[in-house]
Amino acid sequence: MSRLLLVVDHARDWAPYYPSEDLLTFDQYLQFSAPAHSRVRVINLCQSARYLSQGYYCSLLAEARGHHVVPSVMTLNDLGRKGLFSLQLEELDPSVIQWLDQAARDEVPDSKGGRNVRVRTFFGQAEVPDLKPVARALFERFPCPILEVSFRYRKGKGWQIDAMKPGAPADLTEAQQDAFAAALDRFSSIVWRKPRTRRRYRFDLAMLVNPEEDMPPSDEVALGRFEKAGRKLGINVERITRRDYMRLPEYDGLFIRETTAIDHHTYRFARKAEAEGLVVIDDPVSILRCTNKVFLADLLKTNKVPTPRTLILSKDQKNAASQVIEQLGLPVVVKIPDGAFSKGVLKARDEKELREALKTLFRQSALVLAQEYLYTDYDWRIGVLGGRAIYACKYFMVKGHWQIYQHGEAKQVDSGDFDTLPTYEVPRNVVQAALNATRLIGNGLYGVDIKQSGNRVAVIEVNDNPSIDSDVEDRFLGGELYTLVMQEFLSRMEAKRR
Repeated sequence: MSRLLLVVDHARDWAPYYPSEDLLTFDQYLQFSAPAHSRVRVINLCQSARYLSQGYYCSLLAEARGHHVVPSVMTLNDLGRKGLFSLQLEELDPSVIQWLDQAARDEVPDSKGGRNVRVRTFFGQAEVPDLKPVARALFERFPCPILEVSFRYRKGKGWQIDAMKPGAPADLTEAQQDAFAAALDRFSSIVWRKPRTRRRYRFDLAMLVNPEEDMPPSDEVALGRFEKAGRKLGINVERITRRDYMRLPEYDGLFIRETTAIDHHTYRFARKAEAEGLVVIDDPVSILRCTNKVFLADLLKTNKVPTPRTLILSKDQKNAASQVIEQLGLPVVVKIPDGAFSKGVLKARDEKELREALKTLFRQSALVLAQEYLYTDYDWRIGVLGGRAIYACKYFMVKGHWQIYQHGEAKQVDSGDFDTLPTYEVPRNVVQAALNATRLIGNGLYGVDIKQSGNRVAVIEVNDNPSIDSDVEDRFLGGELYTLVMQEFLSRMEAKRR
């Protein structure tokens, strides 16, 4: 059972709009109770969101009752912290800047040459088409029904967000009331609506994908197999994209099947889903720990997990190349902390190549990793879920190349061959190294890359959100691999519900 509630301070605040059976005053919401296991979603439209005001208590009570509320207490607190207004306007469509310039043209600058423009957005929608990119980006970061945004122009700095605060329906002009009503109707009928097809399933699982991604973690066939495995277990697996950020409270779990990064919407999805009480794979802590190789290298070394000899280099080090040669020798591998699919990884065969490689990578990152070069015909990839190994692959190097991926021009990517094995055929010390490494990260889904040379085993890295492609990682287990993943979600979602 699902219920949507609109909460206002007083019934008169809703006078300009159509009557709604979903409307409650703040006092009525105080007395409201919902049946057990029902889903209640609250849109908080109280006039004041200051600390300890009715609007603040509305969101606070909603969260205490397990209701999904917009805006959340976290959003209200964040809107009071000016330092978080870090949206880089110059990175958005130039039409945004042009509109702000035009809107401020008739305004008299202050003594410091500053000019201000104030606008309102409604559920991520803007009255002015040119401001849609800003409105959408702000709503993703600060989900709020009505957001009042003050832009300020400063000489030498350009346009910046000077202030933001929640707004209320009672404060709107007639034109803005129409825009708000249309945005609310779209938000409540599309974003919050539960499709009929879900009613026969016990749980709903969102699977975040990017149809435009060149090298996604799972191909189209694999995604379909996840969906099929979920349905057999009573889980409705629905694909979502970055545009569905505000729909997360509809679901019981989130499965990220898009390449993750910290400064990226995948991380924001993981954080929001976890805050909403969803089962999340991979969770934000796993993303944070796995996507930065500097953190990971130090974590593995501190906990005595076998790795290649590694140095962490700073761009301010004057003797970085000499130190690498002295301690690691040549050839050597250098990499940026957040590369993926062999991107941002270079091999230096001599001192000249090393200096060039460091120069190139320091343009991208203040820290660079240098690792001893261990030659092997293949890398082990051990898939670990919930603390146990579920699949194993050998990824062979591209012919004539030293990596399993080779990136060419025009986004052309070559990959080496592979061999998928049952985990019981993998050397015990390889599996144990993978399990030891992932215990330091969490209990999510990981792909551990390991090199084996004789009796020596070295963990290269631990990947969150590892590749599971059709006829590759599933070559041995087939559909059972997808069932294992869905069973993990099922057991965790059942535990949450209990």
